Amino acid sequence: MQKKSGKVSVTTENIFPVIRQWLYEDKDIFIRELVSNCADAISKHRRLAEMGKAEEGADPNGEYSIKITYDDDNKTLSFEDNGIGMTGEEVEKYINQIAFSGALDFVTKYNQESTDKTGIIGHFGLGFYSAFMVADDVTIDTKSFTDGAPAVRWHSEDGMDFEITDSDRQTRGTLITLKLSEEAVSIFDSATIRMTIRKYCYFAPSDIYYVDVKSDKLHMEAEEKRKKEADEKGEEYTIDPVKYVPVNNKSPLWIKKPSECTDEEYKSFYHSVFNDGRDPLFWIHLNMDYPFTLQGILYFPKTDNIYQSLEGRIKIYNHQIFVADNIEEIIPDFLFLLQGCLDCSDLPLNVSRSALQQDEYVKKLSTHIIKKVSDKLNELFKKQREDFEKYWSDIAVFVKYGMMKEEKFFDKVEDICLYKTTEGEYKTFSELVTEDRKNVRYTTDPKAQAAYVEMSRSDGYDVVVMDLEIDNNFMSFHEMKKPDNRFQRVDSELSGEESDEETTNKLKDIFRGAIGNDKLAVFAKAMGADKMPALIREAESNRRMKEMREQYERMMAMSHMTPEEMDDMFPDTEELVVNTDSPLITKLSAAESLGTNKENADRLAQHIYDQAKLAHGSLDSKGLERFLKFNSELLAKSVDNL
Repeated sequence: MQKKSGKVSVTTENIFPVIRQWLYEDKDIFIRELVSNCADAISKHRRLAEMGKAEEGADPNGEYSIKITYDDDNKTLSFEDNGIGMTGEEVEKYINQIAFSGALDFVTKYNQESTDKTGIIGHFGLGFYSAFMVADDVTIDTKSFTDGAPAVRWHSEDGMDFEITDSDRQTRGTLITLKLSEEAVSIFDSATIRMTIRKYCYFAPSDIYYVDVKSDKLHMEAEEKRKKEADEKGEEYTIDPVKYVPVNNKSPLWIKKPSECTDEEYKSFYHSVFNDGRDPLFWIHLNMDYPFTLQGILYFPKTDNIYQSLEGRIKIYNHQIFVADNIEEIIPDFLFLLQGCLDCSDLPLNVSRSALQQDEYVKKLSTHIIKKVSDKLNELFKKQREDFEKYWSDIAVFVKYGMMKEEKFFDKVEDICLYKTTEGEYKTFSELVTEDRKNVRYTTDPKAQAAYVEMSRSDGYDVVVMDLEIDNNFMSFHEMKKPDNRFQRVDSELSGEESDEETTNKLKDIFRGAIGNDKLAVFAKAMGADKMPALIREAESNRRMKEMREQYERMMAMSHMTPEEMDDMFPDTEELVVNTDSPLITKLSAAESLGTNKENADRLAQHIYDQAKLAHGSLDSKGLERFLKFNSELLAKSVDNL
């Protein structure tokens, strides 16, 4: 063809500096873009062959493939495919006029003959120019699949000025050669390039072969040396040629039908992608083509450490090319507690494929993923409840967090959210309440609050354990959504018959005087002779107020407040409930009435109070020291009476 030169035409002023300097934040992104172009060219030829528009088959070797070659000596990196190729006119259109999209034009051209548009990536125009982030000059040698079309060479040193000439390429496809810049040479060596290919292109839909020219040369020199040494000894030696195997897996598990996958395949795929030696709990295989194309697998992992990093847990792909981790517009952040791969071929990406445009498609996609996850949980609960209960300790944070973050998810899983009782049973909220009793009793520490747990159980409650960090916020959120349902900690209500005012006032005077706190709230109840002589009662509202205070105290904005101001903002009311059925309380009350040995009576009242605080888990170090000292004295007296 006639030699031609000129400037690249752009439809937006100064778009190229934007592409080169700002659009591609990661320097290694050019490898993803150029491999995507290769895969796109192959998918187009495969499609045309299926439509009878191109000669069937791939190349003389019978396989479609992508070859990436790194030449350290010459500082070049090339990308070659045996796909559709380009004519001179197409080079003009797709390379010199950046505004055009190869995929859009291809689909439009063949729209009447094929309604299946999957497999066409089509970001050749702008994606190609990412090469200039790392290259001092770029050359394209391409030959179209069209019979008789001559091969074409395009060359540019800056991405703006170009030259088009004839090419000596003999086979269909495209070869892009980058002369790496000094900066790129300092960043990209053979190992780095290999890792980048694995990062972005490990699941690319065509075989990728990586050629390291220097390494291959060293291998052959070593083989030649061995051959020569063998010849000198009169021995036979067959040179072992360089063997190339694909560096990618072009058939990720998600492209198979769920019915064709085994449990072992799902587990093996999980281990290989996420480097987790443990088996996942269960998984969801997404495979749909209407109203949008979506494939992928979401895994529910074991979560020994709920605070582990959530980075890179949901990997997003476009036609099997990695796009980004954890795109929030597609995946609600609560789903980042899962792990998985999602291939969204209809994903509306900008030129860099790393930022997502917000549109109705994305919203529908997100809604669909939430529905699929909640459907899977409901299916497990209804059909395999025993297994669902075994999984609960690992998925509880995920379910509760999801209920708080997404109203749709709350509505779908509210009835299958489980609560573990102190007896080790798992029940839903509806299984814990009755028509007459809408509240649920819970404990944050079954051992420390054992006395309270036993009292609630004797009152007919199934006490549930709420000891996750998320539980406090979850309970408040649940009550906001369902105002008729309430959570009450076991120490917030103590059953028993209220004593008369005279008895209550007498015991109030005894304990206030002994403890030296005239603001202590004292109540008297008949709670049973076998129960503790006294217990601390903390209203649920008061407990939550204390937690709010602790949160505020941790906030820097509140650090200027004095303790007194904090007390006014978050008042703390302590209630001591004295058990009038206890023989110890009966004797203490009688001793006070008789006025006998008031000092011992006060010490006993203090000890009963300390014991109540200890059972409640709120006894401070000074109180514990006092309690243990008095307890030792009581033990010593018991020994003396043996």
